[in-house]
Amino acid sequence: MKTTAEELYRAVILEHARQPHHCREMDGADRTAVGYNPLCGDRCTVYLQMPDERIEQAAFTNEGCAISTASASIMAQLVEGKTQAEALSLFEQLQRWLTDEAQPSQPPENGSLLFALAGVRDFPMRVKCALLPWKTLDAALNHQRDAVTTE
Repeated sequence: MKTTAEELYRAVILEHARQPHHCREMDGADRTAVGYNPLCGDRCTVYLQMPDERIEQAAFTNEGCAISTASASIMAQLVEGKTQAEALSLFEQLQRWLTDEAQPSQPPENGSLLFALAGVRDFPMRVKCALLPWKTLDAALNHQRDAVTTE
């Protein structure tokens, strides 16, 4: 059973890395932020259209590994339609889940898609790759102009 689940989640990561959803520059974005992982060189830009409190559209560009690309794709897919508070809450839950060893093995809300990132929990360097798009999302939502880093 566990092997089947691991294979399924690995397949989700590979699918999002090979054909990322929402991967494009966005003209007319209301909010944009840039993130950088200085240890591995991943770079991510997040674009949001938020005519009100809801994220109407989310997009990203990414130069990085399969984990950061898949995480950005999953992030953009999950946050569309969410309020700023809901998107930030999802980021905080994911960050705790990936970095806190005391957290249960089940992911926060939107479980099945986020659970695809479960394999990175045991590899701190990969956790930074997975969190880069989410930290960049946080910066965009909070109008942070300076590039964010994973350090």
